[in-house]
Amino acid sequence: MRQPTQIANPVESLTAELYARSDAAQLGLELERFAGILTTIQQKYLGAGASQAAVCELFLSLRIDELVMARACAEGSEAAWNEFVRRYRLKLYDMARNVTREESSARELADALYADLYGTHLRDGERVSKLASYTGRGSLEGWLRTVLAQEFVNRYRKQKRLVSLEEETEGGAQFAAAQPDPIPLDDDRLKIAIDKALAALDGEDRLILASYYLDERTLADVGWMLGQHESTVSRRLVRIAKAVRKQIVAQLLGMGLSRAAAEELLETDVRDVTVDIRKRLAQESGRKTF
Repeated sequence: MRQPTQIANPVESLTAELYARSDAAQLGLELERFAGILTTIQQKYLGAGASQAAVCELFLSLRIDELVMARACAEGSEAAWNEFVRRYRLKLYDMARNVTREESSARELADALYADLYGTHLRDGERVSKLASYTGRGSLEGWLRTVLAQEFVNRYRKQKRLVSLEEETEGGAQFAAAQPDPIPLDDDRLKIAIDKALAALDGEDRLILASYYLDERTLADVGWMLGQHESTVSRRLVRIAKAVRKQIVAQLLGMGLSRAAAEELLETDVRDVTVDIRKRLAQESGRKTF
């Protein structure tokens, strides 16, 4: 009796095709590990219940060659690291110079990031590389630029925190009384919707929002960090804000609210929302908060 033809799983077929098309095998990534990386990215951006068509569309949108090289570097492939150095070592210095505008600090910033990318720190005895957080959603060069800019911001904040209270007081600084904890909303659905909307942003969009709204940096400052004109940053801010609002409304509608109720809930005073905005705007560089 003739056996029925087994229909191939399109996600598995595409995964095998992308593996064969990439340099994963040459860089030491086995197919099972490659598939695991793609599955993790799928869960991050689509969740567990996504259709096979949506998963395939996501996989096809990824920069597979750059993703493979970054993840192989993170897992200790010498061949991958040599290729990374060839492509990006000098670019890192140029990016850092564009951020700091000063040669010695640029080299210090680039060298510090270079060490983090290679993985000089250990966690539970394992080497930890920042490249393990690259997901292939955008170019690796753009991701590196974002991580560099974030590291520069982190250093700036650290330097500000190192200024002593006595020095600030002598300089005439006055300190406001501690603010009470925010009042929790009766309806937690807005918190959940905001949390999911911010978590879905890519690293550079989160950096732009955090730098402009939380750090109160000017459009020119943000553009300077990212190597973009301030008018470009302004347009991106508008686009990101609209996308976040649209995503929040969609989340609220999915929770059973009417559109009118969702819009009304969005008028809530942001000070009453207990979502940790700083935590949610953290970059994909592995840092947990700003």
